[in-house]
Amino acid sequence: MKIIGWKETVDFIDFKLYNVPAKIDTGAKTSVLHCKFIELVKVKRKNFVRFIPLDDNFGGNGTVYMLPYHKERKVKNSFGSEENRFIVKTAISIFNENHEIEISLRDRSGMEFPMLLGRSFIRKKFLVDVSKSNLSKKESKTK
Repeated sequence: MKIIGWKETVDFIDFKLYNVPAKIDTGAKTSVLHCKFIELVKVKRKNFVRFIPLDDNFGGNGTVYMLPYHKERKVKNSFGSEENRFIVKTAISIFNENHEIEISLRDRSGMEFPMLLGRSFIRKKFLVDVSKSNLSKKESKTK
């Protein structure tokens, strides 16, 4: 297993968003991405989630995306309150390797990191060394 630090950067392949700062959160089950204008829409009897990932503060490009609705889950936010969030599947790249990921979508504009990588994603792929940071970026530079 590769070792990741307490924070890393990831690339969202489907969204053409690169070097997105991500905090590693082993206390969070689900990974979460900062988005705006999150809504469930129906197209030809199928459910999709429409949203704008990131924003100007986090290097977003303002593009609206639609991904198939995967599920909705009750998630405890950082204040301990439960809220329903839409979950979608997409792909990220870390250490120059592509991985499928389930992410919940939420407005995180008041937070330092636009992305949290939760333990469902980390499990069986990475070990976390909390004394290190940006190991994926450092390895990419040495290749």
